Amino acid sequence: MSVIDLRSDTVTQPTAAMLEAMTRAATGDDVYGEDPTVNQLEAELARRLGFAAALFVPTGTMSNLLGLLAHCERGDEYIVGQQAHTYKYEGGGAAVLGSIQPQPLEVQADGSLDLADVAAAIKPDDFHFARTRLLALENTMQGKVLPLEYLARARAFTREHGLALHLDGARLYNAAVKLGVDAQEITRHFDSVSVCLSKGLGAPVGSVLCGSVELIGKARRLRKMVGGGMRQAGLLAAAGLYALDNNVQRLADDHANAQWLADGLVKAGYAVEPVQTNMVYVQMGDRAEAFKAFAAERGIRLSAAGRLRMVTHMDVDRAGIEQVIAAFVEFSRN
Repeated sequence: MSVIDLRSDTVTQPTAAMLEAMTRAATGDDVYGEDPTVNQLEAELARRLGFAAALFVPTGTMSNLLGLLAHCERGDEYIVGQQAHTYKYEGGGAAVLGSIQPQPLEVQADGSLDLADVAAAIKPDDFHFARTRLLALENTMQGKVLPLEYLARARAFTREHGLALHLDGARLYNAAVKLGVDAQEITRHFDSVSVCLSKGLGAPVGSVLCGSVELIGKARRLRKMVGGGMRQAGLLAAAGLYALDNNVQRLADDHANAQWLADGLVKAGYAVEPVQTNMVYVQMGDRAEAFKAFAAERGIRLSAAGRLRMVTHMDVDRAGIEQVIAAFVEFSRN
């Protein structure tokens, strides 16, 4: 039985062409700064996103952590969404490893943080309080794309209040493709950006943190501290370069498949949230676990939750989407 895995876009397998690019990669010791393919990836992504420097790391969690640690000192605070990855899904790393206090706020329906709420959360300049230093946003946020107009307002707001602005851009390119703009139209509003290569772009490993020369210098030291220094990492960087050159525009196919899935489920009577990119959310309530088991028997892998998330990616085609819709229809008849 072939498997249709909708748990995440992290489950993609490298293509034959990507593997071929990896086998041809020139390598060196990246901790010494001597891996030419890593250096090429860092320079290329910094150029594409409009930054002075970049740093290749194993994971998006590490990339975000290094960004937060580079912006903030012990006893500082960052403002972030309650459902944001940097707050909820990264093991509390900023607090545990950096003594940085998170100030979580409720995320708005469009994935943004209300800037009035952010203003109210900024601490006074008083030794009783942590020092508010950073606002962290996420794009896409649970599949939702932050509007460019909002990003411009957030940039002006942070400058007015003396805050840095960090983007968890794990799915930055999904947002850019959805908006029909170059990714730099998003990233130009931020002081630092973390980009995942191992989600919809299809690379097996790796994320990149982009920022100023000073910030990336700090992040490079911190990367060594947390064990993120790699040696002949050009093998992995080559996959990232291939992904950037070949797998960005195809993200539109994932978005179209997500919409196809959502439309099919609506026709079948399911409550589906509006789709923007490659995530489909279905309200399953207490039927989630039963449906997960039902789907697994049909070769469909899901992460069960009352608000069921399904993520489309390059390893799920339209035929696979039709099989998933059929499973939902069959389940509703039981």
